[in-house]
Amino acid sequence: MFVPVTLTHHSPKIPASQVITSTAQLHYIYLMLAAIRTKYGGPEVLSVRETITPVPKDRQLLVRVHNTTVNRTDCGVLWGKPFIFRLFTGLPKPRQASTGTDFAGTVEAVGKGVTAFHPGDRVFGFNDNNLGSHAQYLVVPENGPVAIIPPNVSFEDAAASPEGAHYAYNYIRKTKMKADHDVMVYGATGAIGSAAVQLLKHIGAHITAVCNNKNVALIRSLGPDKVIDYETEDFTAGGEQYNFILDAVGKSSFGVCKKLLKPGGLYMSSELGPGNENLYLPLTTRFASRRVVFPVPTDIKLTLAWLKELLDGGHFKPVIDRTYPLKQIADAFTYVNSGQKTGNVLLKIN
Repeated sequence: MFVPVTLTHHSPKIPASQVITSTAQLHYIYLMLAAIRTKYGGPEVLSVRETITPVPKDRQLLVRVHNTTVNRTDCGVLWGKPFIFRLFTGLPKPRQASTGTDFAGTVEAVGKGVTAFHPGDRVFGFNDNNLGSHAQYLVVPENGPVAIIPPNVSFEDAAASPEGAHYAYNYIRKTKMKADHDVMVYGATGAIGSAAVQLLKHIGAHITAVCNNKNVALIRSLGPDKVIDYETEDFTAGGEQYNFILDAVGKSSFGVCKKLLKPGGLYMSSELGPGNENLYLPLTTRFASRRVVFPVPTDIKLTLAWLKELLDGGHFKPVIDRTYPLKQIADAFTYVNSGQKTGNVLLKIN
């Protein structure tokens, strides 16, 4: 059911003859800009064009998007790879025309029955099944993965926080991490890796971060106890062992890292690994002294609640590489897919 909403001048009104009726009420249709695709593929399938602004139904929020990101999850949604993505985003073609999994913006209007949010609230959120947030407006359920942005946090930082932190937090939760544990984060420069270093530092773990040469100073600023430049040093040759190794970029393997684990140690990767080994190694190593765990990230609302506290307390600061305008979204996807980004790539929408 459509409900009356008042939109800002940012949504141009199309002629009064083009209206929709519901329960004897007339509503103008407003236009917005969004990144649209009709099939899976690379950045070439995307185009930025006008489409109808969504209207919030009962218990929904209409959010004016200020910033969002292009991230590795978005690349999976765009390409439909690995194929398992399509079980969640649509077979044989995308269920949702617009891409985008996270956002930071302002509540523009609310549907009937919404009590937790009000027009004007600054909010952020994330959904790895695709939100369609590469657009000027989107609707999200009031009880969905959305939270108030702390007053001291910018839209840019809020948008850049959820995706990497959500995956990092889920990996850390599965380890039953303790303050005196030794941890290696391989690929500390990505959104997941840079988030993991900060979250682990907050817990009190002893962290060794592995990164490329150009980002050594940046990663040191995040607070790890040791930084290894993999371009000049073999990260496996130091003789140290760890309770937990997180490959945040999926470029190592359990075979390479096994000798670095203490008895009872865990190896996790953000990717499926060579030959999709991280899908079956959790079964074959289940009772071994050194194990592989490949958790399915869950409970985004829990992540957002914890992340909100960390942002508010100044304990988390997302790493931002660069910002693109919405009209250059294809360039943003090309850059992220190159594997060269540091931290997060932002899109400026409004």
